[in-house]
Amino acid sequence: SEHLQKTGIPSGSQDKVSVLDSGPEMAERQSAVDPVATSNLSVKAPEFYPPGYNQNFNQNFTDSSFDDRCDGYLTLAEYVQGFLNHLTEQPGCFETEIEQFAETLNGWVIADEALQELVELIYQQATSVPNFSYMGARLCNYLSHHLTISPQSGNFRQLLLQRCRTEYENKDEATKGDETTRKQFHAFVLFLAELYLNLEIKGTKGQVTRAEILQEGLRELLNALFSNPVDSNLICAVKLLKLTGSVLEDAWKEKGKNDMEEIIQRIENVVLDANCSRDVKHMLLKLVELRSSNWGRVHGTTPHAEATPENDPNYFMNEPTFYTSDGVPFTAADPDYQEKYQELLEREDLFPYYEENGADLSGPGELYFDEIDDEMDPEIEEAYEKFCLESEHKRKQ
Repeated sequence: SEHLQKTGIPSGSQDKVSVLDSGPEMAERQSAVDPVATSNLSVKAPEFYPPGYNQNFNQNFTDSSFDDRCDGYLTLAEYVQGFLNHLTEQPGCFETEIEQFAETLNGWVIADEALQELVELIYQQATSVPNFSYMGARLCNYLSHHLTISPQSGNFRQLLLQRCRTEYENKDEATKGDETTRKQFHAFVLFLAELYLNLEIKGTKGQVTRAEILQEGLRELLNALFSNPVDSNLICAVKLLKLTGSVLEDAWKEKGKNDMEEIIQRIENVVLDANCSRDVKHMLLKLVELRSSNWGRVHGTTPHAEATPENDPNYFMNEPTFYTSDGVPFTAADPDYQEKYQELLEREDLFPYYEENGADLSGPGELYFDEIDDEMDPEIEEAYEKFCLESEHKRKQ
């Protein structure tokens, strides 16, 4: 009777239940049901969140746009910083929310001081928050064309370039400073590189060009980085050239300049003479190799056609190499072995344990492959690098 009251069974059905409950099977089943009947769990219980988790964070950033939530901002700095943080968290919202952001700024930024404050906030975000330099450059480009205020002190783009010039003029001291100073300077260099790629200057005839002053500035920044060839400065120079090298070289060639040749020559001298680490020297050599391949660009007569051995020089690069019974190597590029090559390629069961490059996939225990050391001795590798560069110098002479 007590059990029936707990489970909520009407008292009128007690007789039937007593008959059904007889026997060891029902007793065993009843013992399994009792804990469920007395459980404190509920489907209506609130959702669990770890300690310190902001329950409204995701909802705030997904259910509405930024301007729908900006009523609580009291100052321009709070509003702009909030949008910059929002853009950092969700860069994909740039296209949908940038127009409303610019319209709000046009109603708010009506004085010189406000415009300078806006420039400083964006500059600090772009040079202090990792990976925001690209988004910051896009934001600067949009605002330079859509902000209506143009005071005597200069419009948005002019004030932005003046702010960058302040940091640019300290380049020599920054490259020789401590680790923190160099890190801040390197962030500025990469932001300036993104500005060069994204900041559009519209001419009087409607043509769109890049800011030429940034082009010359990047050239001088590279000189400053190579003038103090410590590892961090050289790594920054490599990142800068990987980002803008092809665009800079094209622009210099249009003017008949050979600035990129001078930069590559300087890199080779650094590899030969500087006391940087072996890994950084390897990065510099890879950069020289990238430039020799036209920065990885392949110019074909049909650039949008499907890659074939005729129009893509890298078509066979990732294909494995097989060997005949006599030890003769052949690849997919050898017409005499095309059928044999395809047959071996389809028989994947011939190579169940090892990747194409010989890496062991079978786990520990394969002593032969575990003991192989593919790395050259540091002295041998350094001598080999010097030999390659000296050979290149002789070839040019």
